[in-house]
Amino acid sequence: MALTFECQGRRCGATLDEAAGRTGLLIVSGGNEVRAGAFNGQARLAAALASAGFPVFRFDRRGIGDSEGENRGFRRSRKDIAAALAAFRAIAPRVERVVGFGNCDAASALMLAGGEDFDALILSNPWTIDDDEDDHTTSSAEVRSRYADKLKNPREVVRLLTGKVDLGKLARGLAQATRAKAAPSTLTEELRAGLSAFGGPVQILVAERDRTGQLFAERWDKGDTRILRCGGADHSYSSEEGQKWLLDRILEVLRA
Repeated sequence: MALTFECQGRRCGATLDEAAGRTGLLIVSGGNEVRAGAFNGQARLAAALASAGFPVFRFDRRGIGDSEGENRGFRRSRKDIAAALAAFRAIAPRVERVVGFGNCDAASALMLAGGEDFDALILSNPWTIDDDEDDHTTSSAEVRSRYADKLKNPREVVRLLTGKVDLGKLARGLAQATRAKAAPSTLTEELRAGLSAFGGPVQILVAERDRTGQLFAERWDKGDTRILRCGGADHSYSSEEGQKWLLDRILEVLRA
């Protein structure tokens, strides 16, 4: 069901995938994605969750998709999220418990907002790169994965054995791959402070072949037992296995 709600005097577009359950999911879109998500992924995810009995609310923040106003970015989307949550509760009053879900900077937005008034959070591949950092900042896990893939390629092995590989470049790459941890970022500390203000259950998902997820994992507390990893998954869990893993993890939280 398509609908609209207001945020700071601006009309925002939203979609409710209806179901009878008393626990619902609110999806926050990352980047400049509309509420359908990358390759319609969020729409398909919402349909699957609704089929399992859980209502799902998706929305476009101000300045994106069907929503009016200025695109203020994920750092200034707290009011958008709060307005969407209020709209969800108003249009589906039977829903007693709402779980917030976001991927990439949508996860970061939920963390910066301290979880707002959600009952639980599912945070996927949180964005930790500061505004003044290179967007192509590389994690050591990504470098290790890249070299591992090369060594599995017979052509690359032949190039190495026949002297066609720049050994200096190879040495620098391997040195980067052995770094213990990526340099900290100011945003990571802000996310840590924001999440510490949230008292509900938290599940953190990391796609192991995603640069954003890898960098988050290197910058975050390695002993955080809330982190679950999906081996082989990319940023949007686009494979069939990745989609099923993501759906199962979300259902675990909704059913808790």
